[in-house]
Amino acid sequence: MIKRTTVETAVGVFMLIGIICIGYLTIKLGKMELLGENYYMVQARFQNATGVKVGSQVEISGVQVGQVDTITLDKERQVAFVKMKINNGVVLSDDVIASVKTSGLIGDRYIKLSPGGSEDILKDGDTITETESAVDIEELVSKYVFGGVK
Repeated sequence: MIKRTTVETAVGVFMLIGIICIGYLTIKLGKMELLGENYYMVQARFQNATGVKVGSQVEISGVQVGQVDTITLDKERQVAFVKMKINNGVVLSDDVIASVKTSGLIGDRYIKLSPGGSEDILKDGDTITETESAVDIEELVSKYVFGGVK
């Protein structure tokens, strides 16, 4: 009877440790924010944000400094409205330029931030005013094929 209880206790402890490990991995691999917010939000408007998805990287000089949080349509201006989470500790000046770029020839789209030289710093909820939209390869090819390029 005592030996059976010891085995059951050991199995229970092992199962508890396994469940804790699975929960930890789920949070880490899912990149969830569990304790506190380690980021601030900035937003930008793009004429064309084709290929950018929620969770896409935000980079400065090839280093990931955040990710895309939401993409919606600004109905008033008929442009893409992108909200980005930027890691705390990353300082953006108010003249930073946000560009939609492609990693590789046919890779995923991401947002590239090019730092400016202004002394004014963006705060949580501020808007990046200088943006460059994605280059639409299909549009360029169709212009060339149908004689739109001169």
